[in-house]
Amino acid sequence: MSEPTGLIAKSGIELLTFGTPNGFKVSVLLEELKEAYGKDFTWQSINIMKNTQKEPWFTAISPNGRIPAIVDHDRNDFAVFEGLSILTYLTRHYDPEHRFSFPVDSDDYSVAEQWMAWQHGGLGPMQGQANLFFLFAKEKIPYGAQRYVGESERLYGVLDKRLEGRDFVAGPGKGKYSIADMSMIGWVSIATLSGIDLKQFPNVQAWYERIVARPATARGLAIPSASSFRNEALAKTRAEDPEAKKKADENQKFLDDAKKQYGYKYSSP
Repeated sequence: MSEPTGLIAKSGIELLTFGTPNGFKVSVLLEELKEAYGKDFTWQSINIMKNTQKEPWFTAISPNGRIPAIVDHDRNDFAVFEGLSILTYLTRHYDPEHRFSFPVDSDDYSVAEQWMAWQHGGLGPMQGQANLFFLFAKEKIPYGAQRYVGESERLYGVLDKRLEGRDFVAGPGKGKYSIADMSMIGWVSIATLSGIDLKQFPNVQAWYERIVARPATARGLAIPSASSFRNEALAKTRAEDPEAKKKADENQKFLDDAKKQYGYKYSSP
């Protein structure tokens, strides 16, 4: 397929995205809003491997040259970039019953905002660096691998603690599925890729399974396509492909050796 060269929709929300954790947070919300309210949207796949996100037409919408971005054709073609800002924009304008958000004057709104900031400034950046140093860097750097996988594990411990006795991150009682959860789900969906064993964090694992069982969320996690990096996909590949299993074992040994070399010990509140 040819790469996009501009906007294609005339009405509704137009999502410009790719199959990354940050991209999924918006496609998940849009699918949930569509199911809850009938809010329609269009999406285009922006192949970041081909640097389509650096094209002038795209940076006019998203100045930082990153996905995701949206254009709201129902509000004078208003453009929004950065995942956190998109989540709050969409719920502010298109979630009148607060099915996935909270009234702005409520304490629950602040709680959700805090956890979204935690993801935006902590979980996402740290796990992104874990992916780089653990798997994708051209040069294997043990210090970087154990540093960022270790920090990601610490953050998963924080989330696991938050989810003790709760179904979702924010909201009264056991919580309510909201944009706070959506902001994190894409990252947790690739925990295995990042060298993180979800079995170490049973509350996070139960939360993850609870969320991906939602039909609308499952659809959102398949835009523009189902990721081969998802925890379930990686487990299946390693079970069926001896070479993939061998490579995964080699990567795990590299990480284990790096942790031992620098005296890493897991610790989290």
